[in-house]
Order: sequence, then structure tokens, then C-alpha cells
Amino acid sequence: MPAAGKGIGAFKPPGLAAEGERRIAWAWADMPVLRSIREAWARTRPLAGLRVGACLHVTTETANLVLTLKEGGAEVALCASNPLSTQDDVAAALSLSHGIPTYAVRGEDRESYYRHIAAVLATAPDFTLDDGADLVTTLHQERPELIAAGPGAPGVRAGTEETTTGVIRLRAMAADGALRYPIVAVNDARTKHWFDNRYGTGQSTIDGLLRATNRLIAGSVFVVAGYGWVGRGIAARAQGMGARVYVVEADPLRALEAAMDGFHVTDMEGAAPVGDFFVTATGNVSVIDVPHFEKMKDGAVLANAGHFNVEINLQGLAGLAEEVREVRREVREYRLPGGRRLYLVAEGRLVNLAAAEGHPAAVMDLSFANQALVLEWLAAGATLAPGVHAVPEEIDRRVAELKLASLGMRVQRLSDRQKEYLAGWQEGTE
Repeated sequence: MPAAGKGIGAFKPPGLAAEGERRIAWAWADMPVLRSIREAWARTRPLAGLRVGACLHVTTETANLVLTLKEGGAEVALCASNPLSTQDDVAAALSLSHGIPTYAVRGEDRESYYRHIAAVLATAPDFTLDDGADLVTTLHQERPELIAAGPGAPGVRAGTEETTTGVIRLRAMAADGALRYPIVAVNDARTKHWFDNRYGTGQSTIDGLLRATNRLIAGSVFVVAGYGWVGRGIAARAQGMGARVYVVEADPLRALEAAMDGFHVTDMEGAAPVGDFFVTATGNVSVIDVPHFEKMKDGAVLANAGHFNVEINLQGLAGLAEEVREVRREVREYRLPGGRRLYLVAEGRLVNLAAAEGHPAAVMDLSFANQALVLEWLAAGATLAPGVHAVPEEIDRRVAELKLASLGMRVQRLSDRQKEYLAGWQEGTE
């Protein structure tokens, strides 16, 4: 285990750090909203004296968020929120070039993954930034003494959550009375899920599939499980590349929306025999299961865009297979009885991060601007009860306006007369 305060990034080659620096700078050029926040924070230092524990995908975009928090005065310790999403050059750059304890290495095993989470918690953070809620659940289960006992008491006083799966878990904790401090669901900000989940995951999921398989999408049957914001984005991008898209959805309202968007809606039983590509994006378990594997055609490609590797029944797939072998980087072939072959991408983990580079910087700019501004708001003394809370409307709107300004655009301002009209009810026509 690396010495406390260094992080395992410090044990990576210096040349790797230099490459990470170049890539971080490339992403930074496409993050104008976060850049405007960092420039302001260099003067105001709103996070001075505060410790932040972050469990996020260790990517170039995350590096720029962490460096923004540092510019604002925070001491930050970072670990990975997924074993296959770490970019090792970025981890090395953060640790060696910027002195930020970074506990992450691509391909770490389960023991190392949770040991790194423990290392971040050992820094006794005042705030947590989480992606998937593993940091928060580990804190509650293993280090509850680090949670502030009340307003003004030392310890973890609040946090944020970046992704849908994490918000679902945290709401379940809150419903059970187990969540002991307030978490702001950054994932649910409109400038996050409307754009990050739809455009970011939509593009980067296709990117991951193409890098891993080099298969032609045009003319294929592309099955998307789940029609939330992530599923919408994946389905739209696959359709745009010429695929015939099938949507598998359990919610009849979302299923109807998918049908009205032009997609064929069915259950997994109906999709299994015809699909060429399958991508799960539900946040649920065993969405693709043994009975589905048994019906799939030879050569079908399986991938997951949900946070955890539980959406495809990996144990069931391995149990069916007569032979398993690596056939390409990030592609594992499962040969089933009778000779049929199914191909699993990135071990069933987040395909856009494990087989590609994750979201483009321009869309993460919005998500991480929300993270930064919410943390500033919390640090300024926002008082919240334990539970899951929405991003304040003014922060969501500010992020949107900052993004529009960076594009050279602006919104229409209402006149006093227009505001009065919208606020009233007695006046209709002139």
C-alpha cells in the first residue's frame, strides 16, 4: 500500500505523468464552463481549509475538476469509482505533477478497489464526491465515526452523487433510514442528465463498441435495454449509424416514448434471437440472463453501459460456455454448446470508459461545473437534513447560461410586462 498522502499515482513512471499532463490540457481546452469557475475561485478560494474525498472515474475530465477544487483551496484525495475506468497516465499526472493523492490503477482487483476507497476515507474528508455510491456506502458500513454528528461538528457533513445508479442506491439508503448526511444528486440536474447521460454516453458507448470490435453498425439489429436518458442517447446514435434499433424497457411510459421515437419495442425474449449488438443501460441486475444467451445468434456482441457489471449475468454466461478466450483487447469470446459464439466487451463493465475514453470533455464540462458549484454552495453553509437533495435551480440555470455564453449565445430576457403576465391569472386576451 502506498504511503499515506501519496496515492499510487506516485509510483507510476514519470513519462506516464507527462503524457497525462498533455491529455489533461487537451480536455481542458474544451471545458470553458469549469474554466470560468476556476478563474473565479483563484480569487475567492471558497473551499479553503476543506478536505474533499472523491470517488470518480479517473479521467482527463475528472483531473480538471480535481484541479479546480484545488484552485478553490480544497485538499483533495481521489480514488477510482470503477476498476476499469482509470486512465493511468492521468493518475500519475495528478499525483506526481500536482501532489494530489490518487489511489487508482486500471484493472485493480476488488480488494485493491476497496483498499483505495479506505485510503481516501482515511484523509477524514469534510465532503464526499461519489460516482456510484461505493464511497458513501463504505463510509457508512466501515467508518461511520467519520460522519459529522451534527451541524458544526467535525467530519463528513455533505456530499454529491454523479450517476443514476448511485442516486438509486442513496435513495434506498435514505428510505431505510441509513443515510446519515445530505447528498446532492448532481446526476439529476438537467444540465447533467439531459446532456451527459444522453449525448455523452450515447457517443462514448458507440465509441467503445467500435474500438473494441471494429464491427459495422449499419444494417445491424442493435438492442438497447433501458430507455432512460442513457438509453435514449445510445439508441439515437445507433440509429444514426444505420442500425435497426430494438428497445427493451420495463416502464410502459418509457416504452411508449421509444415507440413514438421510431424504435421497435419488445422484451428481451423477443430481442434475443435477432440482436447483433446488445447494450444494457438500466441499473438493474440480470437484464440479459441465461435464457436469453441460449437464444442469441452466433457472433452477438454484449456490452453494458450501466455503472455496475451486474446487468449481464456473467456467471450464467460463463456457466454455459464450453470455452472462454480473449480474441481482441477488451473482447472475450464465449463458445457455447453447438459452436455458437457470444462476445462480451470490457468484462461487462462500463463500455464507454473501459473500452474507450468516456464522455467528451465538452459534456463533462457541464456535469463537473454542477459538481463544483454545488460543493461551493454546500461549503458556504447550506443546511440540509440527511437524505438525497436536488441541485438548486439557480445552479442548474447558471451552468446552462455559462455554457451558452461560451458558445457565443444568449437567452432572451423577459420584460417586466411579460413577467407580470406570466405571474397573473385574471388577464387573458387583450
